[in-house]
Amino acid sequence: MKKEFNFFDKPGNIKKLNIFFYASLGILVVLDFFIEKHPHVGWEKIPCTYALYGFLSCGLIIAVSKILGKLWLQKGEDYYD
Repeated sequence: MKKEFNFFDKPGNIKKLNIFFYASLGILVVLDFFIEKHPHVGWEKIPCTYALYGFLSCGLIIAVSKILGKLWLQKGEDYYD
């Protein structure tokens, strides 16, 4: 009998992974204040610029995809009737 790998099925493991990922993100944001940078443009001098840029970009992608889904992809309930 083959043993199943059910690591992600246990809620306790998911909670531990969430804590690990959020802690690692927090550590990276804190480290960004202490790492020496060599910016090419002025806005790169601001701490956490790329974290904020990535967060806003992800939010924009989600918002645009929801709008496209509502306006273009979804069909009415009686579409196939």
